[in-house]
Amino acid sequence: MKDVEFNKLRKRLRREAGQAIVDFEMIEEGDRVMVCMSGGADSYTMLDTLMYLKEVAPIDFDLIAVNLDQKQPNFPEHVLPGYLQALGVEYRIIEQDTYSIVKEKIPEGKTTCSLCSRLRRGILYKTAQELGVTKIALGHHREDILETLLLNMFHGSSLKTMPPKLLSDDGKNVVIRPMAYCREKDIKAYAETMQFPIIPCDLCGSQPNLQRQAMKELLTSWDKQFPGRVDNMFRALSNVVPSHLLDRRLHGFGTAKMSEEKGHMADWLASEEMNDPKVIPIKPLTSPMTA
Repeated sequence: MKDVEFNKLRKRLRREAGQAIVDFEMIEEGDRVMVCMSGGADSYTMLDTLMYLKEVAPIDFDLIAVNLDQKQPNFPEHVLPGYLQALGVEYRIIEQDTYSIVKEKIPEGKTTCSLCSRLRRGILYKTAQELGVTKIALGHHREDILETLLLNMFHGSSLKTMPPKLLSDDGKNVVIRPMAYCREKDIKAYAETMQFPIIPCDLCGSQPNLQRQAMKELLTSWDKQFPGRVDNMFRALSNVVPSHLLDRRLHGFGTAKMSEEKGHMADWLASEEMNDPKVIPIKPLTSPMTA
């Protein structure tokens, strides 16, 4: 990549990450941010971007890079420590054999992502508490967010995705995604030019027929066939009109009463009278022209 093109790419990534951080108030004065390093292009680019923003932002915050060594076979455990040490950033390597657990619990041929991610999330949450971390930064990008939206719609019957900022269920951890506005292709191009020492995920990255991969291919094909469609999908996530959706919990529907004596319409709908299998004869209409 030419220097001019690379500079534009780097500026774009930094600007988009900075905008996401400001829009969702991801990082504040005095924060200690745990940057989760998987060894993939996303996490390397996120760390590089946050290190730059730390130097130029008008607030003070600290970074600590954390990698979870899940004891996958052939995992090059020397790569990340060597890279982070040379970079001069504070880091911690956590060793937990989640690989054996996943292989024991998940039948051969089934996808391992769900269990693997739950185990990893629990360990990272615990580590964050031990390190006195105030924010946990994950490297998910724009396409990750859209793929999750489609997965939940097509396979989970729900309208939700990865939020750029999330308070954990136990209320003890805040998860942020600084790369939420960044395009996957930009991150890959940046990582390739920077020659980050990418570590592939042998546990799940090579599994065939993953539904997430199907969503990725769908978005890629749309992006090629209909330029602007994926951009509009992502913008739509910031332009929600709850009153024009069908979730009755948002509006209190379903509580209408027929009368105080007869009770709710929903009770009538479930009654024996409504569900009586008897056949009600249909009377033919009499035409007013018949004499």
